[in-house]
Amino acid sequence: MADFSTTLSIAASGMQAQANRVRYTSENIANADTPGYHRKLVSFRAAVATEGGVETSRVRLDQSPLADVHDPAHPLANDQGNYQGSNVDLLIEIADAREANRSYEANLKVFDQVRQMSSSLLDLLRR
Repeated sequence: MADFSTTLSIAASGMQAQANRVRYTSENIANADTPGYHRKLVSFRAAVATEGGVETSRVRLDQSPLADVHDPAHPLANDQGNYQGSNVDLLIEIADAREANRSYEANLKVFDQVRQMSSSLLDLLRR
């Protein structure tokens, strides 16, 4: 049973990490048109716990250059009519969100399979 609980813990940590990834990707999409917004990046690292698993590391800001937007009517525009937009690429963010959702679903399937296997084992032991 210890192996089942370890596997459940690892799958749950994967789901939590992917949920965090979806959260930051959603924030990036929501702020794609916010002037001066830097894209948030999240990466994974092995959990320190003895059971294993994964967790998200500190959130970093993408330091790539911000897009220059020409809009003389914008309140933040300089004398030439330009202001700094964000460095969020919606295509990349949507792809990241899809990948995170699929990884979450894969961890959820592992979690469900282990739960079903442990339930079946308990049924066999009761007989």
